[in-house]
Amino acid sequence: MYRLARIPVLARGRARSFASHSGSPLSGPNTVGPYQVFDRYAKRLQKDRSATREGGERSRTTDYVRNEVAERMIERLLDVKRKFNSILDLGSGPGHLSNLIESDITRKVVMLDSSEKLLHRDPDEGFFDTSVERERIHADEERLLDVVAPNSQEAIVSCLSLHWINDLPGVLVQIKEALQPDGVFIGAMFGGDTLFELRTSLQLAELEREGGISPHVSPMTDTRDVSNLLSRAGFTLLTVDVDEVHVAYPSMFELMEDLRDMGESNAIVGRRGFIHRDTLAAASAVYKALHGNEDGSVPATFQIIWMIGWKPAPNQPKPLERGSGKTNLKDVL
Repeated sequence: MYRLARIPVLARGRARSFASHSGSPLSGPNTVGPYQVFDRYAKRLQKDRSATREGGERSRTTDYVRNEVAERMIERLLDVKRKFNSILDLGSGPGHLSNLIESDITRKVVMLDSSEKLLHRDPDEGFFDTSVERERIHADEERLLDVVAPNSQEAIVSCLSLHWINDLPGVLVQIKEALQPDGVFIGAMFGGDTLFELRTSLQLAELEREGGISPHVSPMTDTRDVSNLLSRAGFTLLTVDVDEVHVAYPSMFELMEDLRDMGESNAIVGRRGFIHRDTLAAASAVYKALHGNEDGSVPATFQIIWMIGWKPAPNQPKPLERGSGKTNLKDVL
């Protein structure tokens, strides 16, 4: 294994804006609707190729980030003190999160992903708790209500899938509509500081070698955006927080190779199809000069935004009215 270290740490994130709001699906190549940022068709092909390259072994080798985040999400799911009849795993992939869900959490897991090949990459026999019933649905995450009835789900989870959604506000509304009253949504998505080292290195190298820059790392959201979007979608009892996963690589090229095998290559509409070799060499040198570790490796930051929201229900706890408190904080402090 060429990865030198995997060191998850907790940290606060810095802001970057999300700039994609559109609900029109991409049905085929070169089909781009208004306000599209991501080419969903190209993203599906990238995920398909990652799932089938060398029989899926390359994809399994690069599951380390998603597996780490899935383990952290299970801890949040266990904090919800109830057993569900069913949980919908939105953008499940081969089951990074579903693999960890046990029968004391739910009776059934429904896995939904836009890549059929990635969805069926691993057999059911490989799951941790085979007593949990599993159903796999091949469908577009952006059109959730086409395959899931409103008010039908007790819980919906999403582990590192929402950062490729064009209409994030619309999908959050669909998730809320699909939940039963007092249903819970728990999500994790890459935030704005993800791969900032790679982004800055490519931009500086491209500016110096080619006199301009083009996007090679996707635009992503931040915590303030997520809080506002969850509130606008109609969720209550919101919880949003941030942490980071840090991975060390021998060089920038191993990082880019792993991103390809993860199915996380660039899928921005209008992206360049290639990067000049001398620009890549310059970017690698910039990466090591600006961000390199003392042992010669280079770090890559994966910022994770966590979100929890509940669909409103009459029996939910509600905050007291403003001014109804009877204890002076000065007396307490």
